Amino acid sequence: MEEDFYATIKINTGEEIFSKVSVCEEHADTFLLLSNPITVQEIKIKGNSIGYKVEPWLKTSSDDMFLLPMSRVVTISENDNIEIISVYNQFLRNEDIESNPYSVRSSLNKEMGYISSVLEAKEILEKLYKL
Repeated sequence: MEEDFYATIKINTGEEIFSKVSVCEEHADTFLLLSNPITVQEIKIKGNSIGYKVEPWLKTSSDDMFLLPMSRVVTISENDNIEIISVYNQFLRNEDIESNPYSVRSSLNKEMGYISSVLEAKEILEKLYKL
């Protein structure tokens, strides 16, 4: 088995996948072992800014490793784009935090800023702007 690498993969269904990939050979067949595959969609934000919408490739699966036969691959391109790799790794970190019920999340408190109800905030704003 060769070393892992990041790649963009176009499969015969038309989907484009980004993943950390390992190449596996079993008997006479070659497979790609995909680790946490995602789909990335480029979106334009106000002005000339560009962002990325990142989603898991298979949204209803809890697995993080998938075997993809090379017979399904139209093309594969090793990807060393630091920006896309950073987006991918940030997505994985966020997924780990959301899936871990024991992850430490800070709760809101008064030191973080003013906490009020909608009615209290409305009254303060009405007094401030004399409405």
